[in-house]
Amino acid sequence: MELINIIKEHIVWRQQIFKLAKADVKKTYNGAALGWSWAIIKPAVTIFVYWFAFSTGLRGGAGIEGFPFFLWMIAGIIPWFYVQEMLNQGTNSMRQYKHLITKMKFPVATIPTFVSISKLSIHFLLVILVFIIYVLMGHFPGKYIVQLPVYMLLMFIFSTGWALFGSVLAAMSKDFSNLVKSFTTALFWLSGIMFPLSRVKADWLTTIFRFNPITFTVTGYRKCFSGPLQEWFFVDWKWLLIYLAEMVVMWALGLWAFKKLKKEMPDVL
Repeated sequence: MELINIIKEHIVWRQQIFKLAKADVKKTYNGAALGWSWAIIKPAVTIFVYWFAFSTGLRGGAGIEGFPFFLWMIAGIIPWFYVQEMLNQGTNSMRQYKHLITKMKFPVATIPTFVSISKLSIHFLLVILVFIIYVLMGHFPGKYIVQLPVYMLLMFIFSTGWALFGSVLAAMSKDFSNLVKSFTTALFWLSGIMFPLSRVKADWLTTIFRFNPITFTVTGYRKCFSGPLQEWFFVDWKWLLIYLAEMVVMWALGLWAFKKLKKEMPDVL
């Protein structure tokens, strides 16, 4: 079974996977004068732009159910930065590391994994930064913050499954990678990152949001950090089951694509 073989490869090559993840992080910021600082500067600039546009302009400074809009926003946008990286670089991971496929004997299925670990390490830094901002602004996260690792793990597993599926297809055709890039911005605005789901009045739109895995992750992070939404991850168990079902489907598609096309990838790349 393909899944069992991939798990075995991850166990046997675990040390190399973490070494390659570390190398991927260094490669991302290699040659930049500010180095690792860009891991903070880039999302900070994006956050400032959205905060200025919505808090000062479009929203006129109004909060979310009495909670500061800025804090509500950063709790939801932080997981998006990781998801965005996985949609783009995760999808291109096979092409980016094609030398591991064409020039040496390497467990190809582990490539999306170490890329995902690389992006997750940057995500950890941003989460710590958000925690510090909350504390400095007098909103120390309560007991619900202990469930944050659960949402991180779910996000990591889902995104890695997507990267396995997407990177195989992108390795076979650059058109798939371009297609994903074209939908990235649309996914941002259709995932409830910049507006509360409580303001969505149409039932059919609410249903669409509940089937959007990004919305689940964003809402989950806000349940851990922000005041208006705080609750345990298992309270809305139906939404959790939907997400888990989508995760299984995502991995099934990834395993199917990998098994079907792994022998052809070296020739195409």
